Amino acid sequence: MKKLLFFLFAAFHLAIFSQKKQIQLKEAITLAKKKSPEYQALVNNTQARYWRYRNYIASFLPELSLNLSPRYTNSINRITNNLGQDIFVRQNQSIIDGGLSLRQQVPYTGGIFSINSQLQRIDRFGDDNSTSFSVVPFSIRYFQNSLFYNPFKWDKKIEPLRYEESKRDFIERMEDISLNTCRRYFDLLKAQMQLEIAKRNLSNQDTLLQIAKGRYKIGKIPENDLLQMELRHLNSQNFVTTNTVAFKRASQDLARYLSLNTEDIELSIPEELKEFTVSVEKALEEAYDNRKAVIEFRRRRLEMEQELAEAKGNNRVRLSVNANFGLNGQSDEYSTLFQDYDQQQNVNVTLGIPIFDWGVSKSKRKMAEANLDLTDTNIKQESQAFEQEIYLHTLNWSNQRSFLSTAEKAQEVALKRYDITKKRYVLGKVSITDLNLAQQEKDKAVIDYLNSLEKFWTDYYLLRKLTLYDFITDEKIAVVELDFD
Repeated sequence: MKKLLFFLFAAFHLAIFSQKKQIQLKEAITLAKKKSPEYQALVNNTQARYWRYRNYIASFLPELSLNLSPRYTNSINRITNNLGQDIFVRQNQSIIDGGLSLRQQVPYTGGIFSINSQLQRIDRFGDDNSTSFSVVPFSIRYFQNSLFYNPFKWDKKIEPLRYEESKRDFIERMEDISLNTCRRYFDLLKAQMQLEIAKRNLSNQDTLLQIAKGRYKIGKIPENDLLQMELRHLNSQNFVTTNTVAFKRASQDLARYLSLNTEDIELSIPEELKEFTVSVEKALEEAYDNRKAVIEFRRRRLEMEQELAEAKGNNRVRLSVNANFGLNGQSDEYSTLFQDYDQQQNVNVTLGIPIFDWGVSKSKRKMAEANLDLTDTNIKQESQAFEQEIYLHTLNWSNQRSFLSTAEKAQEVALKRYDITKKRYVLGKVSITDLNLAQQEKDKAVIDYLNSLEKFWTDYYLLRKLTLYDFITDEKIAVVELDFD
């Protein structure tokens, strides 16, 4: 049977194509994982997630920044004098303000610690030109918005999960590319076979029509059989035209997906996979170890816990602290600016206690609790669906080889039956109805075999995606991490 299929494909290709690109299924998948639009979009998405994680890591490192703010004013402005009176005066001056700041987040408390220095120069122009300086050699500052909610603590829990989820998502979507390539491959493979069937049927109809005309002339068959044969011949011509268009469309689809420079593609029937068994227990174990959904469940619950912690921390007693300690000095001469310093100290504590807010704080807290409960319920249902999908697909996969073997045997029988029926029709031993029926069953058996073969391969790649495990090599599916630095 395989030799016969190979002969059919070889005859078709030699008759139709002059220069073709020969591609096998595994080669097509390899190309798709490097050149397909899905891969390019996946790389861009993965790059964004990578830099989000790098930004998170960098946010806990010290940040050194230099700020410089020069400005010039020549206008009449309102100021407050020493007596507390507002007066209008002309200001013609320039101010140069520069500062250096070293900033560090404190993840254990949720505050921000910084060391700052500042230098300021004021030049006054006009009749009374003068220059003055002000310096803050150093100041230590600590700021914390709330003592009861620490966002940095939750970021440390959630962001690593989010990054791990993105890495697993990359592997899953690479398996999606394999699955989509497999489907496009078989779309073209079936289109090629259907066009070959249509062309061979038309060739056969040409021969049989001439035989029917000869028999009609000598009175061996009625006119009805001749007309039926002519109708079959016309339908065969239409089938060739229809399948030629379908073949062209499938060729373009696969060529664009693989970024090929030609649409003349020659496909071959994939080789059978070696025997291997998959137990439900093994499939579930690998899925829970490898799939992104497991990480996603944990991340979603932590996000709802964070939302509840924020509602509790910010909707009851609100307390924030802003403290600063340092030195400062001022002088009209730069040379004496760094001689004597004054202390600079301030502490600002803000306390907010809601007394009566019409239940706003309580409603926010209750909404966060309800969202957490809803998330728990959804995760439980999705976990059950997650397990059921793997369970059912594993059981289905165990039957695919027998289905494929049955379809292959049916195709072999149908091809042999048609060949015998055709020879008997030529000898005048069977009717045109028997021949047509044998041809229809033959065509259907060939397409059914290809459909079964497609189901076999797509189920194989779906099994890989659901478990992120290669059962042939008995190892986890891993993808080399991309370098975005």
